[in-house]
Amino acid sequence: MADLPKDFVWGVSTSAYQIEGAAAADGRGPSIWDTRCRTAGGVVNGDTGDVACDHYHRYAEDVALMRGLGVDAYRFSVSWPRVLPRGRGVVNQPGLDFYDRLIDTVLEAGIEPWLCVYHWDLPQALHDLGSWANRDSAGWYADYAALLARRYGDRVKRWITFNEFSVFTLFGYAIPWAAPGITDREQHLRAIHHVNLAHGAGLDVIRALVPGASIGAVHNRQKVLPEGGRPENAEAAALLDEHWNLTFCDPQLLGHYPPRVARAIEPYVRAGDMARICRPTDWFGLNHYGPIFARVNPDMTWGYGWGDAPPDSPTYGVGWAIFPDAFRDELLEITRRYRMPIVITENGCGGSDSPDESGAIDDQHRINYLRIYNASMHEAIRGGADVRGYFVWSLLDNFEWGSGYGNRFGIVHVDFESQKRTPKASARWYADLIKSARSGA
Repeated sequence: MADLPKDFVWGVSTSAYQIEGAAAADGRGPSIWDTRCRTAGGVVNGDTGDVACDHYHRYAEDVALMRGLGVDAYRFSVSWPRVLPRGRGVVNQPGLDFYDRLIDTVLEAGIEPWLCVYHWDLPQALHDLGSWANRDSAGWYADYAALLARRYGDRVKRWITFNEFSVFTLFGYAIPWAAPGITDREQHLRAIHHVNLAHGAGLDVIRALVPGASIGAVHNRQKVLPEGGRPENAEAAALLDEHWNLTFCDPQLLGHYPPRVARAIEPYVRAGDMARICRPTDWFGLNHYGPIFARVNPDMTWGYGWGDAPPDSPTYGVGWAIFPDAFRDELLEITRRYRMPIVITENGCGGSDSPDESGAIDDQHRINYLRIYNASMHEAIRGGADVRGYFVWSLLDNFEWGSGYGNRFGIVHVDFESQKRTPKASARWYADLIKSARSGA
């Protein structure tokens, strides 16, 4: 793998609400996802993150699994309501202490912690004050980021402001697939702009408080195509492309909104806002799984809906269409458009994995997916993409948001009754890949 830079980072990713559990332990407050899980129809099977993988109590075991894989880095998120139960004001010392223990254990294992400040679990108390549709949310977020920077900045040097801006704003405020489940154009537009402001404000406080910090933001980017290639779906695809791929990257890195969004969001933009949003970052975090297909749907908030992939598309696991060339092309497009180093912060494959009679989990579908997507990454690097790292989603089977526990993305199987962890065949494959890359084979 001679095309990889010598300091290439291999890692695994998780997020707080998806694995920690202990939802009411040690002073943690409720988040919008706790509320979503208790809303009829909010999550498949009525599943909740109350226990999840119980990482809050079993983090040492999970760090040992990471060490066994030989990863360089662990990307995790902090639970905002665990450290600030009402989102602002009084801090929760036991919550802060938990992340001290986690970070220290990760470092002792020879693994670098990559801390994501926000991965979708807004404190319910802040939602009750208007959520991201309230401009004050940018200030609430900046204060929260400053708390984390002061507490952990002596040990954590890799920081991520947000995970997947467009997913939690679009699915939370326009398409009701995620918390808080609002469908309102104005609130969606306000949320977009205020989250962008929060990113800029948080980046500035981390930069000021953490000497030597390397800061990025994680964007999900997937090519958007009109379903069936039909002309009537072209405008739907173009608008979804702006909402999904450009509405956060462009203002944060180029200083302006894409044209369709810019016209709609103009009433909420105040003097100086774009300068506050467009702040220098050190690298571009990319989450990518496969392309998206759009169709016209006048019943949806913005007139578009999710379409279907061509019926002859190859699929694995959860049935997502697999287009490795789209991964290569996305890496090259990010390099061309933003001219930044890229870290692939999520890539992986779901499935309904279960142990066989011997207790082993032979997830060949995931190995095949990871192999062909890694091959596409190498192809992009040879084509000029500046890729500096790759993180698998995910270390553990976990709570997959609205899908509950039905879709398993981990390279480590979790029995959610007993909490037993079992590395899958893909874990061994990934460990071998890392070892081979380090040897230059």
